[in-house]
Amino acid sequence: MTNESVKGFRDFSGEEAAKRAELRKIIAETFEKYGFEPAETPIIEYEEFVKKENPDDESVSDIFKLQDKGKRKLALRYEFTFQLKRLAKNKKLPYKRYQIGEVFRDEPVSANRFRQFTQCDIDVVGSSVKDEAEILAITSEILKKLGVEPVILINNRKLMNEILDNEGIKQKEAVLREIDKYDKIGEKQAIQNLKKYKAEKIIRVLKQGEKFFNKFKSYKEILDLIKYCKNYGIRVLFSPTVVRGLSYYNGNVFEVKTRGAKETIVAGGGYLCGNIQATGISFGLERLSNLAKIKIDKEKILVISLNKDIEAIRLAGKLRKQNKVISIYYGKPSKALGYANSCGFSKVIFVGEKEVRAGKFKVKDMKTGKEKSKDFSV
Repeated sequence: MTNESVKGFRDFSGEEAAKRAELRKIIAETFEKYGFEPAETPIIEYEEFVKKENPDDESVSDIFKLQDKGKRKLALRYEFTFQLKRLAKNKKLPYKRYQIGEVFRDEPVSANRFRQFTQCDIDVVGSSVKDEAEILAITSEILKKLGVEPVILINNRKLMNEILDNEGIKQKEAVLREIDKYDKIGEKQAIQNLKKYKAEKIIRVLKQGEKFFNKFKSYKEILDLIKYCKNYGIRVLFSPTVVRGLSYYNGNVFEVKTRGAKETIVAGGGYLCGNIQATGISFGLERLSNLAKIKIDKEKILVISLNKDIEAIRLAGKLRKQNKVISIYYGKPSKALGYANSCGFSKVIFVGEKEVRAGKFKVKDMKTGKEKSKDFSV
């Protein structure tokens, strides 16, 4: 029997786990600041429910399937949005919720693709273009807090259908799939792939300027989104090669990238939740953690008991009431200092007979090695 984690699943500890916790906190606080309320949903659902909303979605084909003792067909959730219809039932509209948690995909593993990952989603059920602009403003604010400069790309699915109809292209879904690969494979390969659908001309069409797109009715939705984003002081770029999930989105779609990273870091768009127009966006915590430039600057103090356990506990309690991060070590000073170095404690406080009698405790700075005595009544 091996104790290794299953392929595609990972442990997080130490600084990495602390960074992820801080990211969750920043994201949740920002969501709540804009009036989104938290929600939690089960990790396990009926397989039929998981598949029902978007049976043609590529992600649905990668669900983890389970069976319980009652031989019921179950599945791990692969995302949050399919559960939103249940959450939104009988809610006053617009219903604004966020959810942060783990989702699962039974798919091939790569350097940046895992079978369990953490999504951070916000959605508005009963949405308009104004909600889309707000969601993009939230996205921009979060990324800037993390030291990531966002490049927000937008497109519109109705616009793409209008353009394909105008060009007489029949196999629209297949062509859109190829257009969606454009950023990954480049123009030359995209044109080559489109030849089998007799649609290679579409790349040239999509590279035309604003005057060309103005003739399409749905382009107004792009212009409206750009206008409302300006009210939030954020810049978005129209990108006609952004397509997103074909079985899912029905209006404006968005992808957020950053310079120096090939992958999309945040994505979303407009869709139907039941029969109600909704919009949402999803952050992948793993990709954010790789990009985020934040420091966990919490001072950790180790109280070392030198056979003075009661006094060490009292001192630790007093310092915790001051919201300090405190651990207690019971044992030899030499081992305690090794432990403090290994676990990243910034200071240690020695609690021995001499210190207790004097009412002063030796505080050692683990970075500089300097020591000073400090009064603590215990």
